[in-house]
Parts: sequence; C-alpha cells; structure tokens
Amino acid sequence: MQKTLILATRNLYKQRELIEMLAPLEIAVKSLLDFPNCPEVEEDGLTFTENAIKKARVTAQYCGLLSLADDSGLEVKALGGQPGIYSARFAGVQGDDEANNLKLLELMKNVPAESRQARFVCEIAVCEPDGRVRTVRGECSGMIACEPKGKGGFGYDPLFIPEGYAQSFAELAAEEKNRISHRGRALQQLQRLLAGD
Repeated sequence: MQKTLILATRNLYKQRELIEMLAPLEIAVKSLLDFPNCPEVEEDGLTFTENAIKKARVTAQYCGLLSLADDSGLEVKALGGQPGIYSARFAGVQGDDEANNLKLLELMKNVPAESRQARFVCEIAVCEPDGRVRTVRGECSGMIACEPKGKGGFGYDPLFIPEGYAQSFAELAAEEKNRISHRGRALQQLQRLLAGD
C-alpha cells in the first residue's frame, strides 16, 4: 500500500518545491489544502528544530497521517545570525518577501563584499500519528548580493548567491536550486531515511 505524507505548510511555493523533491519516493503527497480545518500552528520555538517538530506533531495528530514540516531561514553572519527563525516575518508581516528583502538590504548596505556571508538552514521533521518524530537538517552557504537578482524562487532567493555560483537562487533553474539548496540537502537525507522504513 502506498504511503501517504501530508505537508504541514500553507505556503504554496514551499509546497511546490517539496512535492517536486519528494517525487522520486513514490509517496502520495497531500497538503493542508486537503485539510483546511487543521489548526494553525504558532511558530514560537527558539530553534528551527523546535518549530518543525511542533508543526509536524500538530498536523500528524490532527490528520492521522505521516506529516512533514520544515522550518527554514536565512542566517547572515554580519547580522549575528539574523533573521534566523524570524526570516518569514523579519520586516514585521508574515510572508512579505519584498519587505523582508528591503530590510535585509538596508541593514547590509554598509557591509563590504568580503563580509556578506550567509547560510540558508532547513530543519525537516517527520512525525507519525503516534507522535514519533525524526529530523534532518540541510544547509547551503553563500553570500548576500547588494541588489535583487532574478525572478524565480521566493523569499530571499533574489539576494542569496550560493557558494560556487555567480547567480542568485532566483536566477537558477528550479532543478539546480533544488539540488543544492538547504531544503534539497535536507530532503536528500530524508529520502534515505524514508526509503529505509
């Protein structure tokens, strides 16, 4: 019998990325769009791991299915790791990518090129309906650009230039970004973990 996995996110961009990356596993994937009454989870953890586990647990218990949640964000060295777990609401409003990018650029305007290091972090939690949870983590290092570049992706993608590349995440083809991104690296580990079930 085919395993069913529910994605504990209402972010359509994140859903699309996750569905593309999970395709090789031949798992039936559902999202919170299939469970519109599933409770909204407040991300009040102090780490990416805490937030991912909380979202996965609530969703698994409500839906009675294997649940996957991720908590991801950008950590900028010159800003002491900010925005970190507050990446999606850095400028004050949840999910306002343009405002978040403008705030980041403003804070980084006097930071020289050699000090613009950053990394994307993704913590994925997979939870069984009985509450058992497993986690994996992926990271992607790079630099913050001085201006947005590209139209693809979402979030901070136009400002993040991954290590070894001249293009931003937003300029890369989706397949290439998914292969090297923090979420892609976490999902590669997750594929091995789920394949071993």
